[in-house]
Amino acid sequence: MKQDLPFYKYQGTGNDFVLIDGFREAFPYEDLELVQALCDRRMGIGADGLIVIRPVAGYDFEMVYYNADGSQSMCGNGARCAVAFAHFCGHIQESTSFLAIDGPHEAHYSPEAVRLKMGEISTITGADSDFFVHTGSPHHVCFVPEVASFPVVEKGREIRYADHYAPAGTNVNFVQEMGPDRLFVRTYERGVEDETLSCGTGVTAAALVFGQQKAVNQVHIHTKGGNLHVSYDWDAERGTFREVWLTGPAHQVFRGEIKRGKD
Repeated sequence: MKQDLPFYKYQGTGNDFVLIDGFREAFPYEDLELVQALCDRRMGIGADGLIVIRPVAGYDFEMVYYNADGSQSMCGNGARCAVAFAHFCGHIQESTSFLAIDGPHEAHYSPEAVRLKMGEISTITGADSDFFVHTGSPHHVCFVPEVASFPVVEKGREIRYADHYAPAGTNVNFVQEMGPDRLFVRTYERGVEDETLSCGTGVTAAALVFGQQKAVNQVHIHTKGGNLHVSYDWDAERGTFREVWLTGPAHQVFRGEIKRGKD
């Protein structure tokens, strides 16, 4: 295996990722130490996660996603960046179907935004100001009065490692209502173990909880990294959220090559 690994860096509302074209490059998928090294912000490239897109039967591509610590989950912003990257590489046109760890997804690309269809969601648990919903990744949703000044890392870590979420833990979203269809969301991400500037599956979770409470099916979300939009249909007969779409920007930041191993 050659030592230089070509990569691209993308960000979606401040959630940043290393992207690798698995159609052209061999990648050692079981080498989690390599994933951790590439995502290291001091000794590597630096990212919240790493994504490889690769061929798979029946779909345009498969997204293999790793958190910065090497664990795997669904990532909404990562998926939007993967779609933008696949379009850049010439693997897709404007519309695509692809496979992720939580199953099939559809998406639509434009230079301004990527529109991603999430999976169906059937269960929201909780009451008062604290809820739990799985949107491809597990998310605790907590409504607070002043999210801009809230101690997200301290409180997020406490909830992430709470006994009732053991052993896998959960992502934690702190949410403030900003209007009849608007939220400000800050997220502590499991696998990054810190606050990220944005979390796609997290804002989707927050939007669904809020939408169910307020009877709205389109929610505008502000994050520290930018703005996202979530829309959905509620299927009362089946008791599921359907046609859940996450929309927002996804941009290439830079490209380069990095050594696979030590000199």
